[in-house]
Amino acid sequence: MAENTDISSKPNTKEEKIDLTQISLRPLHLSDLDDLMIWTTDEKVPKFCTWEPYTCKEDGINFIENTASKFLWCKAICFKDQAIGCISLTSYSEHDRCRNKSVELGYVLGSKYWGKGIVTQAVRLAVKAAFTEFPYLERVEALVDVENVGSQRVLEKAGFQREGVLRKYLFIKEKTRDIVMFSVILTDPHV
Repeated sequence: MAENTDISSKPNTKEEKIDLTQISLRPLHLSDLDDLMIWTTDEKVPKFCTWEPYTCKEDGINFIENTASKFLWCKAICFKDQAIGCISLTSYSEHDRCRNKSVELGYVLGSKYWGKGIVTQAVRLAVKAAFTEFPYLERVEALVDVENVGSQRVLEKAGFQREGVLRKYLFIKEKTRDIVMFSVILTDPHV
């Protein structure tokens, strides 16, 4: 599920602008633990996520060493090589042969970096990597909470098509949520 939260529609013009060419994706390493703990302990970040804020470094170590490897593809979103978030692709092909040509995109970003175009850039990079590294793919989809307007804008700016609302689709944090389905397919002008 696309997991970025409450991105403002306009960056604060008083803040330093981010050079988006300095955004990169790379594997997470244990040396990223302190950076990872900044955004995983921030209560604003997982508002629309399935996970709760981390409470100790062991949670971060577990994510880097175990959880990240369970995704088809999982990378740190980096600014000047500092891990400021995470982006992943999840495959359902092992459980559902009818969906072996698609993956689900998910992402989180430290709240201090919201509204600067970083996630949009990371999504573009991830889509390009998905269709390059997994040539059998035809579709990348993202599921976004209907209340997560910022994340919906990110996907639209990155070339995703809004397909519709899946009513009462997911049960997250003790609440059944309506979810917006977005996708980009191989033949779309996605990057």
